[in-house]
Amino acid sequence: MILLTGATGLVGSFTARRLLEANQKVRALVRPDSDRHLLADVAQQIEWLEGDILDVLSLERAMEGVSQVVHAAAIVSFVPRDRRSMHKINVEGTTNVVNACLQTGVRKLLFVSSVAALGRSSKKIGPEPQIIDENARWEESPLNSNYAKSKYLAELEVWRGASEGLSVVVVNPSLILGAGDWHRSSTQLFKYAYDQHAFYPEGTLNYVDVLDVAEAIYQLLKADVETERFILNAGTISYRDFLAKVAKAFGKKAPRICVSRPTTEVLWRLEALRTWLTGRAPLITRETAQASSHSYVYPNDKIRQMLGLEFRTLDETVARVVNQLKP
Repeated sequence: MILLTGATGLVGSFTARRLLEANQKVRALVRPDSDRHLLADVAQQIEWLEGDILDVLSLERAMEGVSQVVHAAAIVSFVPRDRRSMHKINVEGTTNVVNACLQTGVRKLLFVSSVAALGRSSKKIGPEPQIIDENARWEESPLNSNYAKSKYLAELEVWRGASEGLSVVVVNPSLILGAGDWHRSSTQLFKYAYDQHAFYPEGTLNYVDVLDVAEAIYQLLKADVETERFILNAGTISYRDFLAKVAKAFGKKAPRICVSRPTTEVLWRLEALRTWLTGRAPLITRETAQASSHSYVYPNDKIRQMLGLEFRTLDETVARVVNQLKP
């Protein structure tokens, strides 16, 4: 039996499907009010257990008879007001998961982290992209978002579990592309292109297909691998080219006006004011403005060499996701 947290999210739902395809028994820990529509067609094949990663007793109950745990539950946000709740879920929740694994004798924990947890150094910023691999050491930097900090601290809890005898594996995906909620996570970029906005930011983004993330998770659960981390990243592309590719697939006009760094600095401040006045979520924040203004590269050599995993092309991913998202 494999326990999955975050099963109703993008990564969790595709991971559940991949495990079911392999005839694995899947138990999903979900909150009572969780939206399960991403797994509606396979819901009967999953053992659903209501609980919360902040509820230690429900976690321990969920792990009874479980040999492996995939911990994918997390909050991803770059809005300042979400900092406390993000820390609570991402850090305290992961602490609880690790402790429950140790308490109940779970054989293996696979933690879905993020490339953000590898950190970004402000000392290395220059005209060339900053290359960050699995050996990168965290450095305190204004370029590290609150989300990045929460995932880094969560990883420390996972490695603490390893030091106490738990078999752990960590995956660090980049921007995960898949047909999820139109208004959440990376799928918002597809919505942005569909709505034919005129502007695009400087900088680049790193991406990976959610199907490849799910496959990597499945293969790592099977493999005799522990106390290792793996970057999951298919490639790097400029925001301009990515949005143009998505817009073309939708049959829409591509963004055509580049927003320079100075302009971006003004925009996030205006958005912060709008949020304060209206209570609505900002379209751009200080953290997203900083992230879009710099370029990073995350090599995928380690996962390819160890598992022979080959990543889908961006064209293939965009074509599939757009086809699934079209109204």
